[in-house]
Amino acid sequence: MKMSLFRKLFLYFTIVILFSLTTVSVFTYLKSSAAIDKQVEKYISTVIENAGAQTDLQLEMFERVSNSVLSHQSVKKFLDMDPADSYEYYRFTRDIRQDVFQKIFITYPTQIHKMYILGEHGRSIFDQNQSFSSLSVDPSARYDELKAKTPDNGEIAILNTALMNGERVVTIARKIRGYASYAVKGILAIELNESQLSALWNNVDLGENGFFFILDATGAVVYAPDRATRGELAKTGLGPRVAEGGNTRLIEEVNGKRMLIVSHKSAYSGWSLAVSMPLDELREPISGIRSTTVTVGLATLAIALVLAFRFGNSIARPIRMLKIGMRETEKGNWKRIETKQRDDEIGGLIHSYNLMVSRLSDMIERVYDTELSSQKTKLQLQEIELERQRAEFQALQLQINPHFLYNTLETINCYAIVQDSDEISEMVEAMAFMLRYSIQTNLEEVTLANELNHVRHYMMIQKHRIGHDFEIDVVTPPSLLLSRMVRLTLQPIVENIFQHAFAEGFEPKHYIRIDTRIEDGETLVLVEDNGVGMTGETLAKLRQRLDRNRLVEDRTASRGRRGGIGLVNVHRRIQMVYGDEFGLHIESAIGEGTRIVLRMPREAGSAVKPEPAAVAEPQSATA
Repeated sequence: MKMSLFRKLFLYFTIVILFSLTTVSVFTYLKSSAAIDKQVEKYISTVIENAGAQTDLQLEMFERVSNSVLSHQSVKKFLDMDPADSYEYYRFTRDIRQDVFQKIFITYPTQIHKMYILGEHGRSIFDQNQSFSSLSVDPSARYDELKAKTPDNGEIAILNTALMNGERVVTIARKIRGYASYAVKGILAIELNESQLSALWNNVDLGENGFFFILDATGAVVYAPDRATRGELAKTGLGPRVAEGGNTRLIEEVNGKRMLIVSHKSAYSGWSLAVSMPLDELREPISGIRSTTVTVGLATLAIALVLAFRFGNSIARPIRMLKIGMRETEKGNWKRIETKQRDDEIGGLIHSYNLMVSRLSDMIERVYDTELSSQKTKLQLQEIELERQRAEFQALQLQINPHFLYNTLETINCYAIVQDSDEISEMVEAMAFMLRYSIQTNLEEVTLANELNHVRHYMMIQKHRIGHDFEIDVVTPPSLLLSRMVRLTLQPIVENIFQHAFAEGFEPKHYIRIDTRIEDGETLVLVEDNGVGMTGETLAKLRQRLDRNRLVEDRTASRGRRGGIGLVNVHRRIQMVYGDEFGLHIESAIGEGTRIVLRMPREAGSAVKPEPAAVAEPQSATA
């Protein structure tokens, strides 16, 4: 059976989702379980080590207490006394109780349960807190037990037995030598309350069923939380195995539950301190992780399947609609597919189909629109050509038969030379150059050097008109002198400065500066002056006229103008050669002068070869 695209997508998505969720869930569960097991074991080991260190400190403290007792002379002399001398026994009992036992009890009132000295001669001394004496209690059996379990070298022995049966204490015992000889004459025993050991574990959280216990070197239970636990530990035979193993980790069944037992053997006392915690409590977080992982996985799977269904349907449904539309197109029905806007590839495919149908149905109208657009383009070209013709006509009007004027000026120059009039000769030569430079009426490109030379000749004539010298600072780098620009654009700007910026007369502080630079792939020619400047309103009107992109002004607007192409026509002529993005940019302020920037394109290797008659030196022009 052939499977549809929708079923294939849904099946593949289901497989990918199931595989991904299963892999992530199993990996997360295993890693989390291992991390929790490791963390719990580390926690228990740390707890045991800390408790063992505290327990060893307690035992070391009471070993030092026993040293103070053994070094007391009254104790040693008591062991050497005649046991038949009742007075001496009474005196030693009183002195030892007051000078030794009482001081120790004052320092450790809660830790010590009982303190006593058992002599080999049969006499014994108990602390005054006890209500019995050696006359009412026979300590001989206790003496034999302690003598057998304590080492002969005087080191302490830690036992879990007591003088009185049924008392839960820990006994620290050691042998005592006499005053007159080095032989062992008795035994000192300090019985500690077992509750002092359990107090070390009160702040440790071992769970609801966890507990702590201590084993001696033989595996006997020194401490357990209750008698039932003590009996269960003795029944399972766990003590000897833990004691023999040192630092161990076991899983045993205690009180009907599987328990994790971690032990640490004390190097000082030889005891094994162990913690027992139920496995089900330890692994409760892991069970929570497992159930959470399963729940979240199932919820994620359900959501993912819904999303997969919607995603597969979002792909298959428009393809089915496109298939139906193409069948209609085969029949000649140009029917568009109406659907929601989509930004993906399928949306692009439907858009292309609708576009194809629209183009086929609207072909005649598009051809008609194309024809109208073509006619409009021709009209625009004719308008541009008309503006060019107006510019040429305007330039022709300025020439006033330049050939005739040029020949006439040559004749005047000859008369001036004959009459030795250098001023007239200089003016005539400058005028002749300017006329020759302006003979060509098209908008061809020239070099910046040509334009600067044209300005220089204009300043020669202007010098004789104003009656004194005037310098123009030209700071153009020599490398830019061959940059291309439009003919007759720089001199009209300089002339405009003389007519308007310095209309009230020239002063020594006045200047005109021409600078050239390359910025952002453009050639910029900057013409600056420090004349009267423009008002904001005048500058705004001038910029508005520049934005109109018209070559010549209306007659009503140009009445009263004194010849010259003007800034607006210079701006438009640059745009007609290079494009509307180029032209003039004007900045000005009252009392601060004006800056006019000619913006033209800069292209590598596009410099124009200068004309021989128009070469200008890159120096300051003087009028």
